Amino acid sequence: MPAIDNNNALIIKDLHVSVEGREILKGVDLEIPKGEVHALMGPNGAGKSTLAYALLGRPGYEVTGGEAIFHGKNLLELPVDERAREGVFLAFQYPQEIPGLKVFHFLRSAYLAYKGLKVEEFSPMKFMNLLNEKLELLKMKEDFISRYLNEGFSGGEKKRMEILQMAVLEPEIAILDEPDSGLDIDAVRIVANGVNSLRGPERGILVITHYQRLLNYIKPDFVHILMDGKITKSGGPELAEELEETGYEVVEGIG
Repeated sequence: MPAIDNNNALIIKDLHVSVEGREILKGVDLEIPKGEVHALMGPNGAGKSTLAYALLGRPGYEVTGGEAIFHGKNLLELPVDERAREGVFLAFQYPQEIPGLKVFHFLRSAYLAYKGLKVEEFSPMKFMNLLNEKLELLKMKEDFISRYLNEGFSGGEKKRMEILQMAVLEPEIAILDEPDSGLDIDAVRIVANGVNSLRGPERGILVITHYQRLLNYIKPDFVHILMDGKITKSGGPELAEELEETGYEVVEGIG
C-alpha cells in the first residue's frame, strides 16, 4: 500500500497523552486523508475527546509521546494558533456562551485570524457576502448572525454554530467532537445535513461519536473503535452497525 502524502492527510503516530498525571491515550495510530470521512467511536472514558483536545493543544492535555504530521510538520510542536492556520479545526462538544459578542463579529475575527488577513484587507461588506453564501449553503437564517455567541442557543443551534464556523473557515481537516451530543433526532439530522454539505476532496473529517444513529446521516468511509486509549479495530461503515448490535465489549482487546 503506498504511503499517504502528509500534505494531504493528518497522520497520527503512536500518540500518548496524559491528563493530571494519568495516561489516557496509550499509542494511537490514525490517518485522516483529505476527501474522506472517518468516524471514531468508543465508550465513555476511552479517550475520544482527549484525542481531539490534544491535537488542537488544549491546556492540561500533556503529550508524552508520538506525533501528528500535517503539511510535513508535527502539529504537536506548534502553538495553538499555528495549528489552526495549518488548516485543522475542532468543533467542540460543549461550545461556550460569550454574552455581548455577536456571531457576525466573532466569525469575522476568526476568519481574519485564520487567513492571516488585516482588518482593512477584508471589509465587513465583503465578509457579509461570504457569510451569506455559507448561511444559504447550511439553510440558516440571516438573523442568526446578529445574536450573541451561543447565548440562549438551543443545543442544536450551538452545534449548527460550530458547523457554520467550519463552513466559513474551510479547514482542510475538521474534527467534530460528538456533534450529536444532547440533540434530539431532528437536530441530529439538521447538523448532519450541514456536515454533509461541507464534504469534498479538499477536506478530511473526523467525526467523534458514541452512537451509530449519527452515522445513519453522515456516512463515513471508515470507522475506528477506541478502547482504553488505543484503536482496537478499524473497518468500513458496517462496523458501526455491528457495534449497534453487539456493543463495545466484543471489540475490546482486538488488535
